[in-house]
Amino acid sequence: MAERRLSLGLDYGTNSVRALLVDVDTGEEAGSHVAEYRTGDHGVWLDPKNPHLARQHPQDYLDGLFESASGALSQAGARPEQVIGIGVDTTGSTPIPVDGSGVPLALSDEHRSDLNAMAWLWKDHTSHDEAAEITLLCQMRGEPYLNKCGGAYSSEWFWSKALHCERTAPNVFAKAHSWVELCDFIPAYLAGSLSPKTIKRSACAAGHKAMFHSEWGGLPSVEFLAALSPGLARLRGSLYNEVFASDTVAGCLDAEIADRCGLQAGTPIAVGGFDAHFGAVGSGVKSGRLVKIIGTSTCDIMVAPMDGTVSDIPGICGVAEHSVLPGMLGLEAGQSAVGDIFNWFVQQICGDSDGAQTHARLSSEAAGLAPGESGLLALDWNNGNRSILTDPRLSGLLLGQTLATSPCEIYRALIEATAFGALRIIERLEEYGVKIEEIVACGGIAEKSPLLMQIYADVCNRPMQVSASPQTCALGAAIFGAVAGGAHQTVESAQHAMVRKPEKRYEPNQKANAVYAQLYLLYRRLHDAFGVSGTQLDLSATMKRLLEIREMSRQ
Repeated sequence: MAERRLSLGLDYGTNSVRALLVDVDTGEEAGSHVAEYRTGDHGVWLDPKNPHLARQHPQDYLDGLFESASGALSQAGARPEQVIGIGVDTTGSTPIPVDGSGVPLALSDEHRSDLNAMAWLWKDHTSHDEAAEITLLCQMRGEPYLNKCGGAYSSEWFWSKALHCERTAPNVFAKAHSWVELCDFIPAYLAGSLSPKTIKRSACAAGHKAMFHSEWGGLPSVEFLAALSPGLARLRGSLYNEVFASDTVAGCLDAEIADRCGLQAGTPIAVGGFDAHFGAVGSGVKSGRLVKIIGTSTCDIMVAPMDGTVSDIPGICGVAEHSVLPGMLGLEAGQSAVGDIFNWFVQQICGDSDGAQTHARLSSEAAGLAPGESGLLALDWNNGNRSILTDPRLSGLLLGQTLATSPCEIYRALIEATAFGALRIIERLEEYGVKIEEIVACGGIAEKSPLLMQIYADVCNRPMQVSASPQTCALGAAIFGAVAGGAHQTVESAQHAMVRKPEKRYEPNQKANAVYAQLYLLYRRLHDAFGVSGTQLDLSATMKRLLEIREMSRQ
């Protein structure tokens, strides 16, 4: 009998790193281990004076690597030689300032406690002014760079963060020889080859967050960056001119690191990518299948042929080459807060710092409400709008509350708001010719909240499937590891062997959809009135219309 072959997927999230060992022939998940980050607030370093700041210490990434990898190997009872490949996904854009050897500045004694020298986490929004400046300069110069990222640059992305660092922490910016995305840093670290000159940079990170595209020859021009800052123009010279899909081998496992992880030296490592994109791969993404990764925020991922049939799509986060599946366009959209909104309500408004029991109680009570019964309508912008308005300076809204409004009614209205936001993204994709034949959701909320999934099915009037694996991001990483290790020739063949069909399916309720269709019209009015510049709408009847819908629902 042939010996079992395994691939290791390393999934770097916001609060922890998960290692998952997967059988490359059957897709059986043989062992896993989660290592929580040890520093900051559940791994996130905050600044009480600046609510937009979110950083991470690179030491947590390294400690998490050794703990999670060895833990997964132990749980699986596997030998080092059985692991034939390694894949890595991370949050993004999470760039790290590094020295000339590629070592993060925060690992030095001088900068160990310096927030600006740490990794700039994906949800750091301190650079909203710089993002707006980048957008404006592109528009003024007629540059094409925004065409592939929805028409506006984001404070979550690479260039705005680097520019904000230069302006607010010039000493750190000057010390940094280069900046490296976390998804590029981890494979390079595993291979023992951190030099910024030799790191194989991810097509996923470069295309979706750094305005890299073959149409204009790679990264934005030196002239454009110099118009923003001479420092950015200099930084471009220490970055890259070539990017790689994640079926490419980034390097082979360094002997010292292999020994600390309990793995075999020389094991091939795939080029890294972002968690949402790998989660889509682990959910079986293909043409026509929209994958929704639902967690603290959401990412909506699709793929499309690179034949010119899909045009640039205003308002979505990116249209990037080879970023999800090699040889295809990767399409990304999303919402800046979903689970974070529910947690905010439970922790900050209900005052439950733990939250699990309160979430369960509110979900149970909210499930007993009919659509429209609360008379409430919310906007899901508590952390800004990622798609399709691409504006981090928008905020949340709750309309229709009375002295009788209950917590469970608000809780349900917040879920409904995120569903309306999800529908707006679906509409935008289809408005520009992207055919959506099915939707698969993954992530903790998709698995644990039947209430949310049913509301999404009812609002969107489409069946909602849930991925069979509870660890799709790590599974996607393991799929790329299997290809890098030679177990499969293509990502598609690896998916065929390693991805199980969705097991849960939520069908839309037509009676509920009829009510939600009315509420969605009101949502769209609020969405455009508060989010689209120059919109002039009369909102005076909105509250009364909510009351009418409430009375009809209660009857």
